[in-house]
Amino acid sequence: MSEPRPVVGVDLGGTKIFSLVATAEGQVLGEDRRPTQAEEGRDAVIGRLVDSVRRAMGEANVTTGEIAGVGISTPGPCDPERGVVTGPPNLPGWRDVPLTQLVSDAMGVPVLLENDAAAAAYGELHFGAGQGCRHLVYVTLGTGIGGGIIIDGRIYGGASGAAGEIGHLVIVEDGPPCGCGNRGCVEALASGLAIAREAAAAVRGGRSPMLAELAGDAPPTAELVLQAATRGDSVSREIIERAGHYLGLGLVGLLNCFNPEALILGGGLLGLGDLYLGPAVRIAREGAFDQVVADVRITEAKLGGRAGALGAAALISAREQR
Repeated sequence: MSEPRPVVGVDLGGTKIFSLVATAEGQVLGEDRRPTQAEEGRDAVIGRLVDSVRRAMGEANVTTGEIAGVGISTPGPCDPERGVVTGPPNLPGWRDVPLTQLVSDAMGVPVLLENDAAAAAYGELHFGAGQGCRHLVYVTLGTGIGGGIIIDGRIYGGASGAAGEIGHLVIVEDGPPCGCGNRGCVEALASGLAIAREAAAAVRGGRSPMLAELAGDAPPTAELVLQAATRGDSVSREIIERAGHYLGLGLVGLLNCFNPEALILGGGLLGLGDLYLGPAVRIAREGAFDQVVADVRITEAKLGGRAGALGAAALISAREQR
């Protein structure tokens, strides 16, 4: 059997394009990072993506004839089966864009598409915190909350690739409004945006002079709330712990629904530390079924910003080996 060929993974986001060339075992041979400049429009972004891939390939000293293909991780919603980006909010003007066909035409190699959180879950499965598992749930915690589901070693995308919207599980009836149009979603209660919203309300209400002083004229952020909490501000501490509480309620549902071997938490809000993760993990373990808790390992992601690109690359490797 011939040696597996190198693969390319791309993480396309609203603010950055990150490309890498890797072996089938996940060893990174070359990479490139550049701003997306989404305001320049679809064609300009796709051109920058292709240029980024070529730069990463140049660093890895490989040609298009030597790679197995390009996997692209993209913000949802998207349709991986058709290779179409259907309408991501952070890529304005992108509506039903046949991204895999456009990139394949430009480069002359096979291209596939996957949702960014699902690709990150697949990356963690093969090269990160999920190694050795067949069933896992990955939750990304940041400005919003998303996730990816792996069942029997494969991404579970649902009927049309839209599964895994973990942040939009409704956990509080008539709770705060969410960007999706519903109320009381996990994202509306436990995300970075939710923490910032509660912090702004505390400042307006005069309940946290320290937070008001730290924020000045700018809106408070989750990072600023943590800074105030570590300085002893009880209101900021309560805001973070309450967000962790609501995250935990969402995790209970995920654990009981999917019975995973690993529940992997990633994203920027990991920086809030035990103030946030402590209540979340405690409530998840207390609220889920005993059998489910006994089966699961709750852990932090290992791949950081490379997870989506490595996962997309691994999908290309898996397709070549079939």
